Amino acid sequence: MTKGLITVFGGSGFLGKYVIRELVKEGWRVRVPVRRPHTAQELKVIGNVGQVQLVQANLRFEKSVQRAVAGSDAVINLVALLFEEGKQSFESLHVRGAETLAKAAAAEGVTNFVQVSAIGADAESDSDYSRTKAEGEQAVRAAIPTADIMRPSIIFGAEDQFFNRFAAMAQLAPALPLLGGGTTKFQPVYVGDVAQAIAKVAGQGTTGKTYELGGPRTYSFKELMQFMLETIDRKRFLAPVPWFAANLMGVAGEISGMAPFVKPFLTRDQVKNLKIDNVVADDALSFADLGIRLETIEAIVPTYLGRYRKYGQFHEKRA
Repeated sequence: MTKGLITVFGGSGFLGKYVIRELVKEGWRVRVPVRRPHTAQELKVIGNVGQVQLVQANLRFEKSVQRAVAGSDAVINLVALLFEEGKQSFESLHVRGAETLAKAAAAEGVTNFVQVSAIGADAESDSDYSRTKAEGEQAVRAAIPTADIMRPSIIFGAEDQFFNRFAAMAQLAPALPLLGGGTTKFQPVYVGDVAQAIAKVAGQGTTGKTYELGGPRTYSFKELMQFMLETIDRKRFLAPVPWFAANLMGVAGEISGMAPFVKPFLTRDQVKNLKIDNVVADDALSFADLGIRLETIEAIVPTYLGRYRKYGQFHEKRA
């Protein structure tokens, strides 16, 4: 016996795999629409035989989305971009894709819908990422007023693109940049905690609420870099970079990203986001309202950054 069927768009990504594990554990059947199902076969072994189903779909193609949500009891949208690439743009996925999915779900009679956005989503933002995240929220709520919006801060975990990224840089570079002096505040949140929150609101039925999901502590960007360097036991100079220079780095990152198979290390739009503190608002609904106990970066991050130490698992930390 299962609780029903939940369709998870973006299930093959970093957060998606954790969400699927939580849903399977709670007894749901899970359908995962992906653009290339043959690249996500590992998802099928997360649950019992047949509990996780892969189907082909693309948020940019309405009919494929309609087929993917048919018969669903709930829908979760995890799809997000950190930078634009070809036809995969903020506008096409964060806004039009979210709208297409919400309308297709509404046509199926789905009222249980979770839209994963981000802290800092703001329709008036000069960042295309933050603006389109907010516009996607609005499009979803217009189609399904009972949809819950989940806004996480920076997510960390074994496959993250934050601590892993800077630890890899620290292996090669003699210095790491502190954009804007490294004073921007963040509230890193463990991927497993975010997945648990998403599964919980989907399991109890969404009611049109917005949650901001941040970890138990707030850090400056500089403090996070110091923690990362201490964890991998490497000494690197932390170089303050003024915002105008950060924008030039963003231009260089965008140019490098034009090469095939190369991801930009930084974009100008990301620089705009890094100017704004990424923390939970005082009056926002949060993990506390869901009764979820949070993990810390001190408990989790050292378990997966060991490979960046000089001798990996055999490294002995200096006194």
